[in-house]
Amino acid sequence: MDFINELLPNVAPIWDEVWESLLQTLYMTTFSALIAGVLGIILGIILLITDHNGLTPNPTLYNVLDKLVNVFRSLPFIILVALIYPFTRLVVGSAIGTTASIVPLVVSTVPFFARQIQNALLEVDPGVVEAAQAMGTSNLDIIFRVYLKEGLASIIRVSAVTIINLIGLTAMAGAIGGGGLGNLAISRGYNRFQNDVILVATVLILIIVFISQAIGNYLVRKNTH
Repeated sequence: MDFINELLPNVAPIWDEVWESLLQTLYMTTFSALIAGVLGIILGIILLITDHNGLTPNPTLYNVLDKLVNVFRSLPFIILVALIYPFTRLVVGSAIGTTASIVPLVVSTVPFFARQIQNALLEVDPGVVEAAQAMGTSNLDIIFRVYLKEGLASIIRVSAVTIINLIGLTAMAGAIGGGGLGNLAISRGYNRFQNDVILVATVLILIIVFISQAIGNYLVRKNTH
């Protein structure tokens, strides 16, 4: 313990704060991933089926959603936070804090994930889809029993990529008042020239990333056939 205190002199007195920041990052990541995951899958499926080669082509709806996805994917996260400030305050009653950060995190992640889902489902063999249609399978059944089932490995893979991207966004959210390890690294580490605090925050973020990637890789292997 003495060795750790000597190696990390600025971290030793604030272990409770480090632990709290870690929990805040996990909180933001978990809830943002769950909400954005559901909305992203729904939006990705809508983009898939309304495309000109989709189950129910709708050029107008597709073009509108496609442009919105492209716009929100292109916005830098910090600008997005400022842009939807009134919406965030409307939803959670505040635009600052860990819970408030979930709103821009979701808004930023949904378009990215939706596009990933669309591309993942496009990898499903068109012949399988055509065979299902030839047997009179309904569009809803094709979505659940063909696209989502056959594309499960790809969905897991892009989900892992999205979660890693989301973890990076939580660090950025922390840097602008959202709490978490990003806030710890900036407010405690960078602003006070405490490099050991920055190092610990960075290592903890990397550990979360590596664990997420390992889980994703395991699930992909289990569901690849």
